[in-house]
This record gives sequence, C-alpha cells and structure tokens, in this order.
Amino acid sequence: QEQLVESGGGLVQPGGSLRLSCTSSGIFFYLYDMAWYHQAPGKQRDLVASITTSGTTNYADSLKGRFTITRDDAGNTVHLQMNNLKAEDTAVYYCNAVWSRHQLWGQGTQVTVSS
Repeated sequence: QEQLVESGGGLVQPGGSLRLSCTSSGIFFYLYDMAWYHQAPGKQRDLVASITTSGTTNYADSLKGRFTITRDDAGNTVHLQMNNLKAEDTAVYYCNAVWSRHQLWGQGTQVTVSS
C-alpha cells in the first residue's frame, strides 16, 4: 500500500523549533520529488519547501532561512526542520510525493505556535 505518514507536529512557543518527518511505504522513494505544504484554517494549501531526487531545494520566499528540507533515501524519509517559529506558521503540514504523473499526499500533522 502506497502511503506517506507525517509525524513531529505539536504545540510550540514562538521562537521554538520543530522537526517534521514524513516516512513513505509502498513506493520507490528515491524516484519521487518530495515537498511539504501547509494549510491554515480558511486558507489554501501552499508550498513550504520542496526537494528533488537530486537534492535541489526550493522554499517559499517568506520561509527562507528558517526552514530546511532534507531527504534520507535510505530511510524513505523527508524532514522539515522549522526554526524560530511564529504564530503565523500555525497550520496543518502535509507531505507530498510526485513522480511523473503519480502524486501522493500524507494525512497531515498539526503545528500550533502559541504562548
């Protein structure tokens, strides 16, 4: 069964850090470009960061310098390190995998930044 499972979300104070992980199963992970998206209540789902199979990364302009995406092909996992978190980072974070016309989404993990 093809599946993406996110973990690592939770409640954190402003200025804190979280590391999200997304582990795949049932796919050849190394073939897929991976990405993280977030969706706040009442808003559209937006790209946070992406990483290609060759390791090229891309970030939303507003998040550059605070978030880092990495991938571990041996572990079939992509990570999102989030530093200096702000209240506006509060959202559900989704993992995304794309290979050719094939796309997968995870179920999402909630990140809440609040004091």
